[in-house]
Amino acid sequence: MRKYYFLLGLFLPLIGFSQVTLRVTSIPTNTPAGASIYFAGATNGWNAGDPNAVLQPDGFGAYEITIPQGTGTVEYKFTRGSWPTVEGNASGGFLPNRSFTFTDSPQTINLTIQSWEDISGSGSNSTAAANVQILSPSFFIPQLNRNRRIWLYLPPDYHTTTKTYPVLYMKDGQNLFDNATSFAGEWQIDETLNTLHAQGDYGAIVVGIDNGGVHRLDEYSPWVNAQYGGGEGAAYMNFIAQTLKPYIDLNFRTKPQPEFNALIGSSMGALIATYGAVEHGMHFKKVGSFSPAYWFALSDLNTYVNATSTVLTNHRMYFVAGQNESATMVTNLNTVRNNLIAKGLPTAETFTKIDSYGTHTENYWKGEFAAAYQWLFLTTTLSNDGFVPTKPMVYQMTSSKLFVEGMETETIFSLFSITGQKVGTIKLSNGVHDLDNALASGIYFLKAADFAFKIFKN
Repeated sequence: MRKYYFLLGLFLPLIGFSQVTLRVTSIPTNTPAGASIYFAGATNGWNAGDPNAVLQPDGFGAYEITIPQGTGTVEYKFTRGSWPTVEGNASGGFLPNRSFTFTDSPQTINLTIQSWEDISGSGSNSTAAANVQILSPSFFIPQLNRNRRIWLYLPPDYHTTTKTYPVLYMKDGQNLFDNATSFAGEWQIDETLNTLHAQGDYGAIVVGIDNGGVHRLDEYSPWVNAQYGGGEGAAYMNFIAQTLKPYIDLNFRTKPQPEFNALIGSSMGALIATYGAVEHGMHFKKVGSFSPAYWFALSDLNTYVNATSTVLTNHRMYFVAGQNESATMVTNLNTVRNNLIAKGLPTAETFTKIDSYGTHTENYWKGEFAAAYQWLFLTTTLSNDGFVPTKPMVYQMTSSKLFVEGMETETIFSLFSITGQKVGTIKLSNGVHDLDNALASGIYFLKAADFAFKIFKN
């Protein structure tokens, strides 16, 4: 049965079809206590202190404002109520105008304010590009009962087109975009993809998942290494496949089919990416394996691959490593790759690059990323298709009323909080439905076997 996904506006007093919700998920740490954040743009005459354009807290650490239905492209900025208090770039200097483009569908755009021009030192040493944001500083992982920061890179033309995009799910998120959060230098994923896009590349969404620090080795291996740990990798990959990917597909214009979704990681991140694409081949068919730490669970991984029933004929995998990284790096890589080929991975769909200069560092992987990304999607048709909402449809008429149409049968939905806890159920069929008055204010997700959508309650 086909799955349907819906994205609803968060503060929607009437049914809207092309409104835009701007959601600020992060502000400078030295923002004055109690300060209001204002929207100033073409839709309100660039009024830096418009009392009708104050962003409202959503109760979960973010601030939002919904721009009513319109047409064309709108330029704007955020202020604290006047032009001297306008937002700045990462170093506290001038930031060019932001913009969004109205489409035929509602949009929610997550944003980060990097600094204020009037507050010295409010900028950071962040090197993240403007089209990188923190999707959530504390995304709940129900499979492991812990939380994790999630990064999001959107292509430069995301807000000016209706294109749908392939998605890269990348490990060690703190090392991907921002030198200020990296352990030993960043991959510069944003700069690389922005440059490729300017040269004509179609574009891709990147979801960066921070590693769990003390939990990193546990989460990045399904099998236990007697000396170092491990064993939580299966639950971790269930999170990516069953919780995070559905959330991304629900809220952003993605190509959800497995041939458009890649798992990419380095070292231990490469181990879990390789396992993940075999275990969850119905969701991910592309792998970028950088300097894989297959040694950590080599016997278990090979036994698993040899026993798998997953069909690998449509998978595509890129392997890269330095020949002097360790005594067993190249041998282990070749062994795992050959076992995957023996289980059906086409030789033509594998690429192996062993470099004399390769090191086990972010700096090396940074230089290899562009080639790996381009090769993984070289034979994949990325048509310039537009996003079309799928029937049936669910509209939020007011904070307490939903309107449903096109539903084939009455369906019971589970109701989840924004942090992933189940808080109840609701039965929906075509027509108008009232939300329970006892439901606390906040943002919720309604999920059934074949449906998922977002609602809010004031």
